[in-house]
Amino acid sequence: MELKRIRCAGLVKIDGKIALMHRTNVKKSIDDPSKPYGEYYVFPGGGLEGEESMFDTTERELKEELGIVVKAKKELYYKEVNKTQDEYVFLCEYISGNFGTGEGPEFSGDPKYVHRGNFIPELIDPEKINNINLIPIEFKEQLIQDINNGKI
Repeated sequence: MELKRIRCAGLVKIDGKIALMHRTNVKKSIDDPSKPYGEYYVFPGGGLEGEESMFDTTERELKEELGIVVKAKKELYYKEVNKTQDEYVFLCEYISGNFGTGEGPEFSGDPKYVHRGNFIPELIDPEKINNINLIPIEFKEQLIQDINNGKI
């Protein structure tokens, strides 16, 4: 039996705004037509590697993608994406670093990432979350509820 891919992402606020990854120009996947394409936002994150914990993965991915050091504090959201992938979002505390200085492979110009489009780190006002295409929709709905309830 193949192990599930675990994607760990972080929700971090900086100066009252929520850090998200704006994805643009994402090409439709021939290999997996169910993957999102076009323009959308996601929580920054990526796949668990080796023996690292989900907290370690989240902290590493936010350093790679956003250029900031965070402390993952607690699990906020979970979704079984499909039979081969689970996704988690962890509440993170900003520690240090310059937002937008990530050096992960998606920023390297590597040709194998061209079809993945652009990765643009952005800080979004919480009241504007309802107006953007944040996926998965379940996480967007939970985030809006948490913002409205004063939890985020």
